[in-house]
Amino acid sequence: MAGNESLNSAGRTLSRRRFVQGLAAGGVLLSTAALSSRALTAQGEPVTGTRAAPVLSGTEFELVIENSPVNYTGEVATATTVNGSIPAPTLRWREGDTVTIRVVNRLQESTSIHWHGIILPFDMDGVPGISFNGIPAGTTFTYQFKIVQSGTYWYHSHSGGQEQHGMYGAIIIEPADGERIQADRDHVVLLSDWTDRDPMALFAKLKVQSDYYNFNQPTVPDFMRDVARDGLGAALDERRMWQQMRMNPTDLADLSAAALTYLCNGTTPAGNWTGLFQQGERVRLRFINGCGNTFYDVRIPGQTLMVVQADGQDIEPVEVDEFRFGPGQTYDVLVTPTADACTLFAQTMDRSGYACGTLAVAAGMRAPIPELDEPLPLTMADMMGSMVMPTTPVRHASTEYGPSTDARVDTPSVALNDPGIGLRDNGRRILTLADLHTLGGPLDSRPAEREIELHLTGNMERYTWSFDGVEFGQSTPVHFRHGERLRVILHNDTMMTHPMHLHGMWSELENPDGSFQARLHTIMVQPAQRISFLVTADALGRWAWHCHLMFHMDGGMFREVIVA
Repeated sequence: MAGNESLNSAGRTLSRRRFVQGLAAGGVLLSTAALSSRALTAQGEPVTGTRAAPVLSGTEFELVIENSPVNYTGEVATATTVNGSIPAPTLRWREGDTVTIRVVNRLQESTSIHWHGIILPFDMDGVPGISFNGIPAGTTFTYQFKIVQSGTYWYHSHSGGQEQHGMYGAIIIEPADGERIQADRDHVVLLSDWTDRDPMALFAKLKVQSDYYNFNQPTVPDFMRDVARDGLGAALDERRMWQQMRMNPTDLADLSAAALTYLCNGTTPAGNWTGLFQQGERVRLRFINGCGNTFYDVRIPGQTLMVVQADGQDIEPVEVDEFRFGPGQTYDVLVTPTADACTLFAQTMDRSGYACGTLAVAAGMRAPIPELDEPLPLTMADMMGSMVMPTTPVRHASTEYGPSTDARVDTPSVALNDPGIGLRDNGRRILTLADLHTLGGPLDSRPAEREIELHLTGNMERYTWSFDGVEFGQSTPVHFRHGERLRVILHNDTMMTHPMHLHGMWSELENPDGSFQARLHTIMVQPAQRISFLVTADALGRWAWHCHLMFHMDGGMFREVIVA
C-alpha cells in the first residue's frame, strides 16, 4: 500500500491515520541469522521501542548493502539496508584517526555512500558520476580518509531512491581533546520518511501533477474567512494572483502523509522509540534529518531545548522551544527532562503528519502526543514583493528565463530571523538562522575575492527545479579557483524552501552586513529569501552542489563544482 489516491474523503482520513501512526511493531523483518541481535515475537515481528541502531566503533568497518523486507504500514515492502538495519549502524569515529570502510554491494544495482558534511578527498565523497563511478552490483569499494573534524553527521546513499528506502545512518565523531559539551546521556534521534512505493514512481506522479499529494487545498470556507478578514475584492485579487502564477499557496511539501510514514530512529509513531534517562540527568539529543523529502518542526512539549551544535559545529548555546530543519541538517540539543516521560514531537511542515518518540525513565512509558498545528498557507508576505512572470523580458543572473522557471522574486528578504511559514507568532520560541553563532569564528579571515550569484528556480506545473533556470542535464560546472575566498549568493525565486548542500567545503553563513554568522554544510533557504555565505575553495576536485530534497535534486536543482 502506498497512498490513498483512489479513496474518498473518509477513506483518505483512515489511510492518512494509518500512514501517520504506522505499525506498532513496524520495521525490518529480520532473517534467522540476525536473531541474536534483535529479538522477534512469535509472529516474526521485530520487537521495537528502546532499541537504537547498532553502533560500530573504531577505525575499520564493513558495511553490507542489501535488500531486506520491511513492514511499516501493514504490507511487506522492500528496503535498502546497511547490515540489515534501518537506520544503518551508527558509526563512532575519533578526530585525527584514519578510517577504512569496506562497502559490500549485494544489490542487483549500483550503490554508493556519501559521507554528509565530512571534509575529505573528493574521490572519497561518494557521488556517482561526480567523484567516482559508484559501486557496481556484486562488488566491494573501500573508502579511506582521515577525520579532521568532530561532531554529529550522517551518511546516506547517493544512488537513485535508496536513501528514501532506508539507506542512511548517523556518524558521531569524538573531539580529539574530549567533549566540550557535557551530558549524562547521549541519544541519536534520526528522523526520516518512508514510502512503500518505488520513490521514482512518486516522482513520476509529481511530474504529471505537482500537488498530487497535497490534500490541504484552499476551500470555500477558507475563501469566506479571507473575505471576512480582508474584504471581497482583496480575497478575489489574491485568488486571481495565485491562479495567474499557476501556484498553490498550500503546496508546502511535495509529499505528504498520503504517501509517507514518518520515522524516529526507524520506528513509527505507534512503535514509540524510547530514549531512557534518570531524573535530574542532562540528555544530549543528536537530531539528524535523514529524510528524502520532509521538513520537520521539532519540540518536546513542556521542555526547554538548549541548542549547542549545528551541522556538527559547536555554537553559542541558545534556548528555544522549537526548531525547523530540513533534509541534511543536524542539531545537537541539551534537555533536562522535568517529567518521567516526555514526547519528542516532530510535525511535518505541511502539518499532514509527524514522527515522534519518548524520553522516559523506563521502557513502555509514554506522554501525550500533541495535536498537529493547523496548516497555514503562503501569502504575498512569504513571497516578499512583486513576482515577475517569465514572459517579462528580464535577465536572471546570467540566464534568460525559460520553460524551467515560472516566476522571479524582485524584492527578496535578506533577514535571517524569520522562522518560516507556520512558525511565526505561534507562542513558542523558534530557532532561526540569526540565533546560530559558531564558536571560534570563521576558518578563514580573508574577505571575499569575488562573488557568485545563483538563483534557485523552478516550474511547479512541470515540476522542474534548477539553478538560474538551467536543469542539471543542460548545465555546465561552476568553477572555483583553488585557494580562493569567494562569496556565494543564493536567491530563491521559488515558493518552496530548499536545504542547499555544498559538498566538500564549509559554507560560512554571513549576516546582511557581511559579518560571520555560522559554519554550516547545509543551509535552508526560504521562499523569496536571499542568502550569502563565504567559501574557501581549499578542496581540489569535483564536487556536488544541490538541494537536499531528493526530488528537487532529481528534478534538476543540482550543479557540479570544480575546484582547480
